[in-house]
Amino acid sequence: MRKYFLLLVVVSGLTISASGQKTWERDTIQTTSGNLFITFLGHGSLLFNYLEKNLYVDPVRQVADYSLLPKADVILVTHEHGDHLDVEAIKQLSKEGTEVYFTQLCLPKYPSGKVCKNEEFFITQGIPVNVVAAYNISNRRGNGLPYHPKGEGNGYILLFGQTRIYVAGDTEPTPEMAKIKNVQIAFLPIAEPYTMSVYLAAEAAKKINPQVVYPYHFNNANPNILQSALEGTGIEVRIRSMK
Repeated sequence: MRKYFLLLVVVSGLTISASGQKTWERDTIQTTSGNLFITFLGHGSLLFNYLEKNLYVDPVRQVADYSLLPKADVILVTHEHGDHLDVEAIKQLSKEGTEVYFTQLCLPKYPSGKVCKNEEFFITQGIPVNVVAAYNISNRRGNGLPYHPKGEGNGYILLFGQTRIYVAGDTEPTPEMAKIKNVQIAFLPIAEPYTMSVYLAAEAAKKINPQVVYPYHFNNANPNILQSALEGTGIEVRIRSMK
């Protein structure tokens, strides 16, 4: 039997810039150790606030002015592409003690970061992190190479209290993803051909079997299709502004 211990309070437009010009949707998740606040900045960019720590995933300036957002304690970058790695955004968010983790191909662009590889585990600012491989299997460029080759991209499983959250990064369903267990919330990309189709995302969700799926990294995909595809599975699909 699945344990339901998540309490969600949905507050749209709660995060407001100092100038009042920009708002983002934010959800509140009750964990065993306190509230987790998730701010949906856009595309692949997320902000997790937990026990007064701010953890960003893939902050890029195309979705936010980071001078108006709280400084980062932790920044996780999934891979080196420009819609995920933005060095200027990292600099805007950084303060003394900010920890930046990313892949090997990100290091030349930001030498101050720490490289973490697929299947590694580390703890940053008290938050346990498992690194999961993120890559394409079938979707390829015109030259035959995958959009995201194996070993070059990361997904991350974050533990907040007893709540495990999987942020998949740019990936298709992979054997590594199929092994993920006991995740309560999953962020799955639905930007075909760069990641996975909505229907592949539905199959991935069924294998992972989280309580909640947030489709993200939309591009032109319709996240409502994922909601329809998962009806009757017991998996709730929550759609936020993440084009």
